[in-house]
Amino acid sequence: MTPHNEALPGDYAETVLVPGDPLRAQWIADIFLERARCVNRVRGALGFTGFYRGKRVSVHGTGMGRPSFTIYVHELVRFYGVRNVIRTGSCGALTLDLPLRETFVAESAVMDTDLIAGGPAGHPDKQLFDLALDQARREALPVHTGHMVSSDVFYHPTSETRFDLPRARSITAVDMETANLFTLSSSLGFRALSICTIVDSLLTGEEAPLSERHELFRGTAQLALAVAAAL
Repeated sequence: MTPHNEALPGDYAETVLVPGDPLRAQWIADIFLERARCVNRVRGALGFTGFYRGKRVSVHGTGMGRPSFTIYVHELVRFYGVRNVIRTGSCGALTLDLPLRETFVAESAVMDTDLIAGGPAGHPDKQLFDLALDQARREALPVHTGHMVSSDVFYHPTSETRFDLPRARSITAVDMETANLFTLSSSLGFRALSICTIVDSLLTGEEAPLSERHELFRGTAQLALAVAAAL
């Protein structure tokens, strides 16, 4: 147990899907997992463990942004022995080539502040990334791949121009957590992958209705679970 997690040792599988929204974690467990049981309710960060295609898999909500995300991923890895962390989140499109409601697998990710300072991007585990593309083909799930920028700021005073630099660097999507996930994977020694649903466009202003926000993630969840089951 930790200050943020009431789960006992062994309650989490080696592979954990980490959506930001705890209710999405519950939705994934309810819809896809067999024999799912809730292993954490502390602070509403719901965690579940069950089986998908016979493989033991967990899903755990992390909240929004780096501070909350870092705490939960750190504890999952250091205290519960998790070896594979797959973000199943949302992202915004920075190009017209990424349609809403489709799935995006990050090839790399960098914080916006590091991009400005010339810092390096982080990368997913190569085996997990290749496995995701292979499973997408097997499952006939349409996916896009590309480079991602992450930002701690959701509401920005210069929203019209804030992503000019990323777009100039051929970065095609934005979220809040993926760059941090890849940084943590390097420092803590686990394997990381980020699979996101494109929920809005930073170019057109179009966004998916809130009424779709769980069902919208079906393809992303299916792909992440297919990867977990194939490990």
